[in-house]
Amino acid sequence: MQSPTDSELRDLFAATRTIAILGANTEPGKPAYYVPQYLAAHGFQVHPVNPNFVGRSLFGHPVVASLDELDTAIDVVDVFRRSDALMAHVPEILAMHPLPKLVWLQLGIRHAEFARTLRGAGIRVIQDRCTLAEHRRLFPA
Repeated sequence: MQSPTDSELRDLFAATRTIAILGANTEPGKPAYYVPQYLAAHGFQVHPVNPNFVGRSLFGHPVVASLDELDTAIDVVDVFRRSDALMAHVPEILAMHPLPKLVWLQLGIRHAEFARTLRGAGIRVIQDRCTLAEHRRLFPA
């Protein structure tokens, strides 16, 4: 499947209010921290997901262990997990209600079967692109 155009990306960002960060991190030098921090600073509701940091709060929301623990509808799941860990998340993504419109795999993350499975359920998938870099490029300050 071809990559979205700049126009499509602008539309996706414009339609997005809530983003779940799968693999969120508490270390400011890690992309799984500073990318969601950037997104939160630009008006998105950012919901961190990582079982290692439950009980903490990041980006104005409590950290939850899994996507199915989120108590709000999520537009985009932004993934900061290794490619070999992705298939384990398919059941929890497909159990989300409503389903997210988009699952975005960060730079260096690709998985054909994962993407095919989610697309088969009607979820758009973007692979190997950075939400911060794309947002900054399309919506310069």
